Amino acid sequence: MEATEGEQPIEDADQIVAPPNGGVNELLDVGQEENIEGEMEEFLGPQAQYNEEEEERKYYRRKRLGVIKNVVASSFGAMIVYSVYMGLLQMQLVLHYDMTYREVKYSNLGLEDIDQKMLMGINVTPVIGLLYTPVLIRFLGTKWMMFLASGIYALFVSTNYWERYYTLVPSAVAIGVAIVPFWASLGNYITRMAQQYYEYANYKDEHVQEQRKLPKGACHSYIIIFQSLFYAIFSLSFVFAEFPMRLVLHGHLHESKHVLCNVKICGAAIKGIIPGFNTTVLTNLPRSMLLIQVESILMGFAFLSMIIFLLLCGPAYRPTEEIDLRSIGWGNIFQLPFKHLRDYRLRLLCPFFIYSGLEMLFVISGFSLSYGVCTLGLKSLWLLIVVYGLSCSVFSLLSLSLLRLPRWVCLMGGAAVHAVLLVVLLALSIKPGSPEYLGPLLVITVLWGLGSALNKTGVSTVVGILYAEEKERLDFVYTIYHWWQAIAIFVVYLWSKMPMRAKLSILLATLLLACYCYWVMERRVAQKVPHRMPRIPRPRHKVKGYRYLEEDNSDESDSERSEEDDDEDEEERAEEDERVVEEMGAGHREEEGQGARAEGADSPRARRGGAEGQGAHVEEEQREM
Repeated sequence: MEATEGEQPIEDADQIVAPPNGGVNELLDVGQEENIEGEMEEFLGPQAQYNEEEEERKYYRRKRLGVIKNVVASSFGAMIVYSVYMGLLQMQLVLHYDMTYREVKYSNLGLEDIDQKMLMGINVTPVIGLLYTPVLIRFLGTKWMMFLASGIYALFVSTNYWERYYTLVPSAVAIGVAIVPFWASLGNYITRMAQQYYEYANYKDEHVQEQRKLPKGACHSYIIIFQSLFYAIFSLSFVFAEFPMRLVLHGHLHESKHVLCNVKICGAAIKGIIPGFNTTVLTNLPRSMLLIQVESILMGFAFLSMIIFLLLCGPAYRPTEEIDLRSIGWGNIFQLPFKHLRDYRLRLLCPFFIYSGLEMLFVISGFSLSYGVCTLGLKSLWLLIVVYGLSCSVFSLLSLSLLRLPRWVCLMGGAAVHAVLLVVLLALSIKPGSPEYLGPLLVITVLWGLGSALNKTGVSTVVGILYAEEKERLDFVYTIYHWWQAIAIFVVYLWSKMPMRAKLSILLATLLLACYCYWVMERRVAQKVPHRMPRIPRPRHKVKGYRYLEEDNSDESDSERSEEDDDEDEEERAEEDERVVEEMGAGHREEEGQGARAEGADSPRARRGGAEGQGAHVEEEQREM
């Protein structure tokens, strides 16, 4: 009886735990499954609030803002690098020039000889920049080349903590090595940003979507705007470079009567820099801890420029484009800068490249010292450089007029201003210690900054416009441009002992030659004289060996092989059409053969043959056993 009572709850529990299927179906909510399916379809299906065109427009607007950010970041990075470099170099040369500083601080070191070797490393080493610059840019990439070069400038700052021959001279040589790659990368980067901005602004165009060559003149306006913005920001480096001189050394400098006591004449009549300039320019020596603090601040800004290039500057090319740029063969990359000089446009612009380097070095080391410091004293040097930097920065925006005016206006306008000033300087001889000449010298400085701004922005803009559609050639072209500027830097280094009138005559002759060559170039371009450019070999990603010795020879120009390329393209298209037709015919024949085999397999004769074959196979197996 107890067992019977005990079994009854168990049976009830079993009934509760495992109800019949009918009870389970009654508990399930069938409508809930339909709701879940409806929610999934609504989630995975097209959204009513999603506008594909609007989202695409927002995406490319962010891309365009990113391009502007890249231009501004690279401009500020270059400005900070050269502010630190020029400010430290100026302060270092002033301190090392003072005899008291050399005797008290480093009596046995020979700082004057070290400075000469250091300047030689900075000015002479860039002469060989054409040999390695394209290889470095293609190997590292444009962005990483700018980052590495800024790191070399930071290395130069760090060596000033311990001023020795084995620290200062090697770092100066490293800066000489980095000058041409740094500026070639900057020019390439700004022009590439203009091309990218055009692509993001016209993303619906067919040639942009298919990544074809840009139409002629498509991105010229963006090149003008970005080059003007870059030089407007970069020219401020002359202003910030004078902060160490004005805030640290200005209170330690002698007055003009002391430093100019042995100077007889200034201006066009002198020979060298400032003959008779006093070798003691400091009233008292600055504290060592103060100099260390200044160098630490400059080191911090040098690291800031590296961080700007690393984090805020985007890549100049897509990853696949960078691979293609490297895959033409390192031999071709080495040779192509020399072969691009076949283009008459580049050859005729070379005098302007040279003058662009001569005039900038002259105003910093020639005019500011032989006219400014010789007349007003060392304490006025910072004022002249600051006025020059502000003038360059403001007047760089005048090149925006090229959006409405012909491109020759900018270059010829700057050349006209400089030609008038050079004639004035040839006739200007001043007595030392004449403060009444401060106003005229400032006016000349402002006007020279106007000419420099038009020259710099004009040359860079013309080069960018001429090769705006050739993105695979930009690094070669800007390498040639800044290599000729490096040659000009070397010339300025060599002529330091020459008479001032000889220097001015060389500048004026170079300027007139540059204007004539530029006029010839524009005339040929207007007459549509064909220019010869070396052929860029096709990328070879999987070919081993010396790829640059294969069928794509960079010695051949595009103009020579344009008709051959058209014929080759037509032949390739014809072969492709024939191949497609053959494949379609083979496919039809194969389908017909399969259908015939299937029909034959279903026939009685095929079935009998299959049965006979199977029986014969069985008999053979039995005999083998």
